[in-house]
Amino acid sequence: MEQPAPGDGQPIIVLEDVHKWFGKLHVLRGITLSIRAGEVVVVAGPSGSGKSTMIRCVNRLEAHNKGRIVVDGIELTDDLRNVDAVRSEVGMVFQSFNLFPHLMALENIALAPIQVRKWPRAKAEKVARELLAQVGIPEKAGAYPAQLSGGQQQRVAIARALAMQPKIMLFDEPTSALDPEMIQEVLDVMKGLARDVGMTMVVVTHEMGFAREVANRIVFMDEGVIVEVGTPEHFFTNPKEERTKLFLSKILHQ
Repeated sequence: MEQPAPGDGQPIIVLEDVHKWFGKLHVLRGITLSIRAGEVVVVAGPSGSGKSTMIRCVNRLEAHNKGRIVVDGIELTDDLRNVDAVRSEVGMVFQSFNLFPHLMALENIALAPIQVRKWPRAKAEKVARELLAQVGIPEKAGAYPAQLSGGQQQRVAIARALAMQPKIMLFDEPTSALDPEMIQEVLDVMKGLARDVGMTMVVVTHEMGFAREVANRIVFMDEGVIVEVGTPEHFFTNPKEERTKLFLSKILHQ
């Protein structure tokens, strides 16, 4: 079922028979998946299929109840030292931008490196300016979130995650809260990360154009299980599972 992935050596993210319950609700039902360094994996599927829960388990925003998750050689357990070590390697971008409203864009980006990495302010702000340029809004360094469009706020959020110099970036439906005309500017930043930086990325999204263009593999989930994994070519032109075909028939003809 698994397709060969780019990159050499051991996978950077490994999930083995991962289960997650919310009360009696069995949200993840035995997820097994490995992702190599430098790979871009898009996770697709209907709402409620467990996509967001799965990637939230990868940096322990949700604790899995059964199975193993290993990130960059560190197993996620209840040991907070392991959790902190993993989170220092993993950046995450959410649907909502979660920027501090009282801080300018530059300050939002520089805050974590100063507090967590113990960088001098000058270094953190220099990197923040470089990242604002990378995401295409260098002129917004002094703007507060309320002065930015949704797309600009999300690009600041991406820059903020990158400021911690993560090895892995997780994106949980990063464009779903945006107006249609702002979606492309965020996707373009993500494409640049994949192509120019070679960043390991796991992206939960309904943006099938992005998946077709950028993903190395697409993971299709439904009802808490992985139904099908394949390259974009396989996924869009020759899916094997009837559930995948039904999903594509709906999402591609909207």
